[in-house]
Amino acid sequence: MNHFRRLLSLLLLAALLPVLPAQAAPDIVLKPVKVSPHVYYFQGEAGMASQANKGFMSNAGFVVTPAGVVLYDALATPALGAAMLRAIRLVTKAPLKLVIVGHYHADHFYGLQALRQPGVVIAAHRNGRDYLRSDLARERLAQRRAELAPWVNEQTELVSADRWLDFADGQPWRFELGGLHFRVIDSSGAHSPEDLLMLVEEDHVLFAGDLFFSGRLPYVGDADSKRWLQALDRMLDAQPSVVIPGHGPASRAPRQDMLLTQRYLRYLREQMGNAVQELLSFEEAYARTDWSAFKDYPAFSQANRLNAYGTYLLMEKESLETGKESK
Repeated sequence: MNHFRRLLSLLLLAALLPVLPAQAAPDIVLKPVKVSPHVYYFQGEAGMASQANKGFMSNAGFVVTPAGVVLYDALATPALGAAMLRAIRLVTKAPLKLVIVGHYHADHFYGLQALRQPGVVIAAHRNGRDYLRSDLARERLAQRRAELAPWVNEQTELVSADRWLDFADGQPWRFELGGLHFRVIDSSGAHSPEDLLMLVEEDHVLFAGDLFFSGRLPYVGDADSKRWLQALDRMLDAQPSVVIPGHGPASRAPRQDMLLTQRYLRYLREQMGNAVQELLSFEEAYARTDWSAFKDYPAFSQANRLNAYGTYLLMEKESLETGKESK
């Protein structure tokens, strides 16, 4: 599976991003959207990372308290990280205190480089250490430098956390800042090995990261879609009024809006699972599957085939594990 992860990521990036010569990167201006008394977010564009959107195709958000600002995710480039800081300064003079890394995918954490400042604590799931030490992390950075310049370039670095969160007791990490109460929830192993959600209790706002895609198809890759579906079922236990996804607009009807992600994951599992049981090759399985219900959603052309292939391999693995258990 490690080889597949690397191949999948390399194929995806190679297919999506054109190679352009490096040039000086101008300032980017971001406009935060207010969703509750204390919570704002930045909404990226609907497609995949490209020169046209300067890598701004994912979401991040921040919470303003009298004692300081909590930021969830860092976007896809150092320039975007710096743009968030400038935008936050127009909303509040309270200092940035804490950054929660939702997961270590390139479009969500490369902006950390601009956020790494004295007095700012970066917190992430402990599993992120494995990613940062991996060959995949270095290969992904090399590709982004080549294909998303000048927004990612030779000066771009992979930034580690100051605090690695350990959820060995199965409980969320709870903290208070400026009279607001926060809950950081472990959902690792679903979309990525490091998934974290963040609930702002007084505002009833949930930052869901890439477990929740709004209005577009998710990037599945080698994710564990079974655990992902289970995490979606649990996501609304806290009864949030607003859910901010990793991609797409904030949702004020989260139960309804997450149906697309749920239907898509279930369909992938059903179709690829049936193909595995029938001993079909992936090419046969993909060709015979009716994708018409999903083909018009953003990111279908870029991600669907890779999503299906990853799910095909997952269903093969699950089938083998089931066979061993039955013996």
